[in-house]
Amino acid sequence: MSASLVTKNLAGGHAHRTLFSALDLTVAPGDVVGVVGANGAGKTTLLRILAGDLEPLDGTVSTSTSDAFVGWLPQEHERIPGETLGRFVARRTGAEEATSAMEQAAAALGADQPPRGADNAYAVSFDRWMASGAPDLDDRLPAVLADLGLDVGPDALMTSLSGGQAARAALASLMLSRFDLVMLDEPTNDLDLAGLDRLEGFVRELRAGVVLVSHDREFLSRVVTRVVELDLAQRQVAVYDGGYDAFLEERAIARRHAREAYEEFADKKADLVSRARTQREWSSQGVRNAMKKSPDNDKIRRKAQSESSEKQGQKVRQMESRIARLEEVAEPRKEWALQFTIAGAPRSSSVVATLDEATATLGGFTLGPVTLQISAGDRIGVTGPNGAGKSTLLRLLLGRLAHSTGRAGLGASVAVGEIDQVRTGLAEDLPLGDAFETVMPQMNPADIRTLLAKFGLKADQVTSPVSRLSPGERTRAAMALLQARGVNLLVLDEPTNHLDLPAIEQLEEALESYDGALLLVSHDRRLLDNVRLDHRWQVQDGVVTSL
Repeated sequence: MSASLVTKNLAGGHAHRTLFSALDLTVAPGDVVGVVGANGAGKTTLLRILAGDLEPLDGTVSTSTSDAFVGWLPQEHERIPGETLGRFVARRTGAEEATSAMEQAAAALGADQPPRGADNAYAVSFDRWMASGAPDLDDRLPAVLADLGLDVGPDALMTSLSGGQAARAALASLMLSRFDLVMLDEPTNDLDLAGLDRLEGFVRELRAGVVLVSHDREFLSRVVTRVVELDLAQRQVAVYDGGYDAFLEERAIARRHAREAYEEFADKKADLVSRARTQREWSSQGVRNAMKKSPDNDKIRRKAQSESSEKQGQKVRQMESRIARLEEVAEPRKEWALQFTIAGAPRSSSVVATLDEATATLGGFTLGPVTLQISAGDRIGVTGPNGAGKSTLLRLLLGRLAHSTGRAGLGASVAVGEIDQVRTGLAEDLPLGDAFETVMPQMNPADIRTLLAKFGLKADQVTSPVSRLSPGERTRAAMALLQARGVNLLVLDEPTNHLDLPAIEQLEEALESYDGALLLVSHDRRLLDNVRLDHRWQVQDGVVTSL
């Protein structure tokens, strides 16, 4: 079964703050609606309201059938201790909840004195259990795991999986779900290119309506049929028909027209105000001159000058009336924009890093042998599937992982700046401000707070332990550190994860002006296309190939 979802005059946020309002939206079967906006604009809040997980501040959400099976698949940064892969999939597909509800209804129906309506409650819960796909979920799971290349069984603990494996487990739960409407929050994070292809194909072929949040621009471009923009700066909500690229073009035109309309209004108002001021001055000057120059007994001249002064006053009133009748055009608010630069360090040696027949072993995985060289100013993109050894290669190059055989070396005067996948550049147990000061002792606390504020990290985040920051906040803190310290070797491992679209665009601009050596590991296809690169390295099963 598939269902439609309709919102009318929908508003969401917190009790003290409205994030968005007046949203009218229809999601029909087969629609793929992308929700975009800066971090904090209310994207996740909207998904939770649509899924029934959060009450709206105003307006209504309804589905075409009252028993529509709505799935809410949030991005999970922390895994539940003790939860197996099979339980994870059952929970994410809604099968676990449907099974529990059905068993409770069956127990109530089988009681010596069943409560009134127990038979009807059981029938409803049984239908939901069947619709969730719970009866044959265990039978369907192994084939999907194998198809996704996830070589672990249903009994594997989620806490034992790598980030890439956990991402594929989340993809498996989506593919196994039987939802009538699906809410997806950042489904592309941590997926490699093969996983992204599978996700795109699945979403495009899905009969159910989909509402999703993603910062992967290429993914949005390929799957989205409509865009909802939550514009926090303008306090507006807009719905754009057409795909993501059409939205970008239409939004740019709308913003240009809004700016032009305001400037035309402002120029016209300024001209009228200036003319009214001149008329007032002329009128006042005429009265003063009449008082000085006219003889007391020259009644005719005094009357003529009085009439002239009255005409000037009438012109002033007419001008003020024209100003009052002007249709007010609000000035478009300027959005907060991350202004990001990467501070350069003095040039390093001409050879930044080398590997000569080097190998590294972690558990049962071996990288290499690898022979390669990074020269000063080289810009290198590193791609490959999850688990292929990309992060291991970075650690080996930076001297953070001992080589088993061969040789590895870092050049002289190399100043490394890094954003790794888990954003571990700052002490986890310290407040952000203190952790930053530990790494940058030459900066005083006031300058640190000012810098962090430029990256959208305010007092609450500065005084919070680094371990409690969201992934997006940790990423922005790492970017602030890059701006504060000079680097001539920049290592970025999936830097766009958890960044919003404006911040990703700022990162691209900063990388364009950065002139040191760059190692960029990413599955973000548009980022790899937009950033200027000299070389590409492909990592596959521990083997590094120069493309």
